[in-house]
Amino acid sequence: MNNIKPKKIAQLALLTTVALIIFIVEMRIPNIVPIPGVKLGLANIITVYSMYHFTVKETILIVTSRILMGSIFGGNISSVIYSFSGAVLCLLGMLLLKRIIDEKYIWICSILGAVLHNTGQILSAVVMMKTIAVISYFPFLLVSGCITGAFTGICAQILIKRAQLDRIFD
Repeated sequence: MNNIKPKKIAQLALLTTVALIIFIVEMRIPNIVPIPGVKLGLANIITVYSMYHFTVKETILIVTSRILMGSIFGGNISSVIYSFSGAVLCLLGMLLLKRIIDEKYIWICSILGAVLHNTGQILSAVVMMKTIAVISYFPFLLVSGCITGAFTGICAQILIKRAQLDRIFD
């Protein structure tokens, strides 16, 4: 990453900032579902977008920065473990799926990412809490992950279409 041009650094910083702002705003939205771990995951709009428009290293940089700063600004440092475990599985799955799914079907990639993110979080909860009882939340997280993953994927798809329009006017 030593040879990143200033314009690229500015783009990555801007995307990280937008993801962090979205994350912090979403933290302030009351949870309508009384199940731990269920949330929209709106910051993942930026993750899905960057998967298709930046390198793997740059996407990892955006996600890692957002997770670290989000846990610090959100006042929940222990969330780093759950967020990273979810993010690792999410990114791996989306990287594999990205190879076979075109950008115009990015919402499918987003659904898989959300489901894998929830899977990683449940696995880390089992390890951290030293009990398998938390697995009882998994079916609810899978359903919510499919719904929220589709929503964030559609938002990312709209963002991509808008970005293509912006390029025409540059």
